[in-house]
Amino acid sequence: MNGQTPMGLAAAAAAAVRPCRRRLLSSATAAAAATVATATPLFPRCPHPHHHLHGRRLPFLASAASQQQQQSGQTAASPATPPIPSDPRAAVSGNLPFFDRVLFPDTFPVETPPPSSAAACVAAAADEEVASALKAREETEAEREAWRLLRRAVVSYCGEPVGTVAAEDPECTETLNYDQVFIRDFVPSALAFLMRGETEIVRNFLLHTLQLQSWEKTVDCYSPGQGLMPASFKIRAVPLDDNNEAFEEVLDPDFGESAIGRVAPVDSGLWWIILLRAYCKITGDNALQERVDVQTGIKLILSLCLSDGFDMFPTLLVTDGSCMIDRRMGIHGHPLEIQALFYSALRCSREMLVMNDGSKNLLRAINNRLSALSFHIREYYWVDMKKINEIYRYKTEEYSHDATNKFNIYPEQIPSWLVDWIPEKGGYLIGNLQPAHMDFRFFSLGNLWAITSSLTTPKQAEGILSLIDEKWDDLIANMPLKICYPAMEDDEWRIITGSDPKNTPWSYHNGGSWPTLLWQFTLACIKMGRPELARRAIAVAEEKLAADKWPEYYDTRSGRFIGKQSRSYQTWTIAGFLTSKMLLENPELASILTCDEDLELLEGCACCLSKKRTRCSRRAAKSHVVE
Repeated sequence: MNGQTPMGLAAAAAAAVRPCRRRLLSSATAAAAATVATATPLFPRCPHPHHHLHGRRLPFLASAASQQQQQSGQTAASPATPPIPSDPRAAVSGNLPFFDRVLFPDTFPVETPPPSSAAACVAAAADEEVASALKAREETEAEREAWRLLRRAVVSYCGEPVGTVAAEDPECTETLNYDQVFIRDFVPSALAFLMRGETEIVRNFLLHTLQLQSWEKTVDCYSPGQGLMPASFKIRAVPLDDNNEAFEEVLDPDFGESAIGRVAPVDSGLWWIILLRAYCKITGDNALQERVDVQTGIKLILSLCLSDGFDMFPTLLVTDGSCMIDRRMGIHGHPLEIQALFYSALRCSREMLVMNDGSKNLLRAINNRLSALSFHIREYYWVDMKKINEIYRYKTEEYSHDATNKFNIYPEQIPSWLVDWIPEKGGYLIGNLQPAHMDFRFFSLGNLWAITSSLTTPKQAEGILSLIDEKWDDLIANMPLKICYPAMEDDEWRIITGSDPKNTPWSYHNGGSWPTLLWQFTLACIKMGRPELARRAIAVAEEKLAADKWPEYYDTRSGRFIGKQSRSYQTWTIAGFLTSKMLLENPELASILTCDEDLELLEGCACCLSKKRTRCSRRAAKSHVVE
């Protein structure tokens, strides 16, 4: 990449930031306290053209009045009603008073210019009507409590908010690592703050975790790649002298060397890229993504993910426990969750990377990987009634370029529960695919994020939501949403999990119900035009979450019991609920996370670059890939 080694890129990233030297002093040192008050923040907030004293401006929601004016045939634009930019980023430099009145009705002074035409009067009246209707809608008691708890979970570093702890349970004395800020856990919190216009905490989080990327990390004298992002970090106060009168705040990251099983968090860097794109799209702060250290951080993550290896497939090869399912659950290999996040991160990176001579090769590698990955997942991970029947009739031990059963899958692998469970209409992406092995379990996060990122075809995305609707009692029931279905039981549980007492059948990662998945379900429903499914799921959750003290997960087949080891006041449960509600109220904001179908990716194929390769499975399957 650009002729630089990963070590050189890491050095450039480290040079772009300053270490925090702000001190926390005891009350006995009055003189030093004045120094604290004048200390320079680690990442000073940069002024943006859309930030004003009366509130924050975000570039995303278009004026409903302008849309109504266009529908009625009024195309003439007046100075009072500027046209809506087609590019969301261009809207940052414009004037969007309607959005401010909707999102901040109590703090934003409405300044309506005198009408210069009849069209302006109509637009102003429509704006006031819509804003009045939205203002009349009051937050429910559950939402008010959720916001109070979310703010209580915020942690600060050098006087500035940098994230939210995993859980803030006053009744639990054993904190373990729930008092740390996890990258994957913070994503729904960040989205809730972004959609409320509170962008500072997200910006600080992105930059501080980026600084941690360049830290030295070792496990038993071995150091992983420079692009690895930490799973979490904690703020600690370290004494500067033996008298313990002066302290320095430091960030203490965990790259997996303290995690159960010592597994590196593969998904952390992918979530960081996805959140960076969401932040830049909703704020219009493109200067952040164009910074040298941010561009370097993106390249380091991609360098780690796109490095050459022995694998024959475009999917990422990872070990068990390297994502949200962070315990042994038989997902080692090419789990769907990692592939969906990988695809989404590649799509986001392609948008944010600055085009220059040093990034051309990287962008070419991204496009090639996106093309191969989308085909691989759509063609080989997808199952429905028709596909399962094909697998049931597979011939095995085929040795040829034209083999139908390319992965030598034995029909006996089809589990008995799947035969009766798969509906006539709809389907899903399986959990994992390796030689002679298909994991037929339904994993919610991977399927939902495949919809969000357009890793699936539109027809497949519709099929996944149809299956969830059809199997509502299995996947949602009393609490959304099953992390995977079905649970492993008996000998299968003992062999695959190692008799894990936390992942017993229908508990925790082994078929437990996780309310935090609600926001990703809402996102997928909005993208596919089925918000009614999300409303049903939110209504189910809202009845219980506050009364049950916002637990981390629920147990039993139908999700009736609070998890036996579940923490109360779990932050991403709280944030997931709030984000879901806000997305339904403002569905336009879903576009900060979603990706549309890119037909150009389907045209690309690495086989076209080689004259020696004459056989390509893509051509045979292309007819139904683009459905």
